[in-house]
Amino acid sequence: MHRFAAALAGLCLAAAGTTAVVAAGPATAAPACSVGYRVNSWQTGFTAEITVTNGATALSSWTLTWHYAGSQSVTSAWNATVRQSGTAVTAESLPYNASLPAGGSVSFGLQGTSTGPDPTDFALNGVACGDTAPPVTTTPTTPTTTTSTPPPAGCADAAICDDFEQQTGSAPAGRWTVGAANCQGTGTVTVDTAVAHSGTRSVKVAGGGGYCNHAFFGTSVSGSGVLYGRFWVRHTTALPAGHVTFMALRDTADGGRDLRAGGQNRALQWNRESDDATLPAQSPAGVAQSVPLPTGTWSCFEFAIDGAAGQLRTWLGSAAVAGLVVDGVPTPDVDQQWLARAWHPALADLRLGWESYGGDADTLWFDDVALGSSRIGC
Repeated sequence: MHRFAAALAGLCLAAAGTTAVVAAGPATAAPACSVGYRVNSWQTGFTAEITVTNGATALSSWTLTWHYAGSQSVTSAWNATVRQSGTAVTAESLPYNASLPAGGSVSFGLQGTSTGPDPTDFALNGVACGDTAPPVTTTPTTPTTTTSTPPPAGCADAAICDDFEQQTGSAPAGRWTVGAANCQGTGTVTVDTAVAHSGTRSVKVAGGGGYCNHAFFGTSVSGSGVLYGRFWVRHTTALPAGHVTFMALRDTADGGRDLRAGGQNRALQWNRESDDATLPAQSPAGVAQSVPLPTGTWSCFEFAIDGAAGQLRTWLGSAAVAGLVVDGVPTPDVDQQWLARAWHPALADLRLGWESYGGDADTLWFDDVALGSSRIGC
C-alpha cells in the first residue's frame, strides 16, 4: 500500500485541545455570555468547537462575532453560518438552533487554515461577552465572503464530519488529498453531483483492475487511542474472490504499513499489510462469519479501532459483523492470524478509494464521512 506524497499532517482526533473561556469578572449582573473555544490544530490548519452560553436574556436568534489575531482563515463550518471578512468572523444561528433561552447553550464548529492565538473578543448580538448589558436579537450585516453551510446530518460530536457539499472543484480538496502512490494508472477520484447519499455531492472513485490503477483520497488522523469511523459507500461490482481494498489507514506503529478494509472471497475483510494477516481467516467457516457488501445501494460502514487495547470492531448497516472483530479473546476461524503477534496501532491517516491486487475493477461512491472518539452511528 502507499502514503500520500502531500498528506495533511498532524491532525489529532483524540488530542486534548485548548479552551479559551471569556467571562466577566466580579459584577453586579450576569455577563451577556460566555464562550468556550476548543481548538485542535496542526501545522497548516485547525478545527474549533465553539460553545456559546447565553446570559439572562432569551434570544430568538443569535450572532457571535470575534477577531483572529493570527492568519487563521475559516474554510468550512457546521451548526452555524460562518463568514469572515479580513480578521473579523461572524457566526449566525440556523433555523433549528436560533432560539437561545436565558442560561442556554449552543455549539457549532468550524475548520480553517493556518494557526494563531485563540480569539478572546467574543460578542453576542453586538454585546461583548464580559459586558453585563443584555444582548438583543438583531439582523446582522452580511460580510462579503461566505465560508460555511448547514451541518452534515448524523455526525454527533465527530471531530471530522464531511458530506462534501462544500466541494466546488472536480476533485475533493480542503482537508482531502487525492493520490496514488508508487505508480499511476487509470484510477480516478472526482466530486460527483449525480449520485449522493445526502445533499447533492459525493466522491466517486473509479478504480481499475491491477495494483497501478488504484486511486484514493484521504485526510490525516493521529494517535493510539480509540478511533471511531463512519462512512456511506455505494459500489457497482460485487466484492470479488481476489483481495481488494476500499479503505486504508497508515499504522506508524507497524512500520508505516497499512491497516486495510476491503474484501476477499466475496465478503468483507480486514487485512494487515505488514504480515498479510486477515480478519476473518480465509477459511469457509471464517468467511461465513463475514458478510458481502451490497451493490447498487448505499451501505453504512462503521469501525472502531482501540490502539491501546489492540481491538477492532466493525458494523455494516448498524449491525455488528462477527467475523470482523478483534477483542482479545481467540475466536476460531476468525482472528488466529491477527493474534499471532501483538498489535497496537497508531494511525496516521484515513484513505478511501480502491485498490486491487488482481484484475478486479470497481466504481464506488463515498459520502457522509465522520471520524471521532465515540461511536457516531448511521
